[in-house]
Amino acid sequence: MENLGTASRAELLEIIASLVAEVEALRARVAELEEENLRLRRGGGSGVELWVKPSRPAKEKKERNRRDRAYVRRRESPDELRYHGLERCPECGRKLQGGWEHRRHQVMEVVLPRVRIVDHVVVRRWCGVCRKQWLPQLEAEQIGAQGKRRFGVSVQGLVTVLHVACRIPMKMIRRLLWELWGMRISKGEVVELLDGAAAAGEEALRLLREAVRASPWVCADETGWRQDGDNGYLWTFATPRVRYFVWDQSRSGQVPKEVLGEEFGGVCVSDFYSGYNRLEGKHQRCWVHLIRDLRELAEVNSDRPDTLAWVEAVLALYGQARGFGDPRPRRRAQAQRQFQQELAELAQPWVNDDTAPQRVLAQRLLKHLSELFLFVGDPAVPADNNLAERSLRPAVVARKISGGTRSAKGSRTKMALLSLVGTWQAQGKPLLPSCQQLLLSPSRP
Repeated sequence: MENLGTASRAELLEIIASLVAEVEALRARVAELEEENLRLRRGGGSGVELWVKPSRPAKEKKERNRRDRAYVRRRESPDELRYHGLERCPECGRKLQGGWEHRRHQVMEVVLPRVRIVDHVVVRRWCGVCRKQWLPQLEAEQIGAQGKRRFGVSVQGLVTVLHVACRIPMKMIRRLLWELWGMRISKGEVVELLDGAAAAGEEALRLLREAVRASPWVCADETGWRQDGDNGYLWTFATPRVRYFVWDQSRSGQVPKEVLGEEFGGVCVSDFYSGYNRLEGKHQRCWVHLIRDLRELAEVNSDRPDTLAWVEAVLALYGQARGFGDPRPRRRAQAQRQFQQELAELAQPWVNDDTAPQRVLAQRLLKHLSELFLFVGDPAVPADNNLAERSLRPAVVARKISGGTRSAKGSRTKMALLSLVGTWQAQGKPLLPSCQQLLLSPSRP
């Protein structure tokens, strides 16, 4: 190209012809790629865009079962009756007479009560005999408020339930109170109301902790929780009727050891995290975590029949253990030992085989062999720690909204309220009345 000035006419025509041919080839290639791109975007020729969620395949409709009677929504007792009828005929204009009920349409509405402001006047009185002045000692039940707060327990309980159970941020709580009732409340006051609820529950928290320690089994789990930007951990200890939360900067086994105490004689149901190994006593390791790892092993090694057969054998053994239903304690203890022996026979051939993909899981099975079938010997013990994970879920959602807490006091308040509200929910108690009762009678759980 540098010698174009000295090239002859024939050479220039040859160069132009080669460039034209190259341009045409590039155009053809661009058209081919555009067509392929369009085909891929439309789902490989299916005519559906790739980012469009595919339609569900049509299912064969089954004939509807005919019922002997109608099942309709239950009607509530009405507080008001409104009758609707035409006064005159739409065609001739004559006044209509009589009438009968054609149908009913029930509508439920919310009537927001107005804010009720009460001035509690403390009267000083004089005793003519003792020659002294006397003042009454006001209790929380008398004034309906905690201490000298300007908001009653109805407002304090509502703020607590909205923030902890409903996971509504403080800013939105302030806006909600303003839009519904016209109450102006600062962010600091919201924090003080939450701290006051946690302080009122100190005795209840102590009782919850004692209930966890006295439980025959406890599900335990932990998750990350940041405090003022520093990483920490939120621990939960759950029983069928109690939820107990603590925050600690450490993830060591010392935390569950301190919470459950030295004299804990129940069964700790947990995953395979080594921190729980410091707990003395009985353990039941979570089979859900183990099954998840087994299925992942089978998916990664789908081309190895020996690995797939081993995974299926372990899962089948677990299925037999879950299905064991003999209620006799002696027979259940024998079955527990039998399942442990069979699992050991499945794991032993692979623990020293460096070429076997199942070697690590086989070593885990042998290490925790005595902690995998306690649910067979004692049917009250669960085979997984799903209860702890479910109790953690509200806190995890709250963490995604707020990112954690900003101070040690905020963490203590959050853990206390999570424990109280979680326990009320586990026991099926109404949250708002339970919180108000706690504020009025702090000594009750």
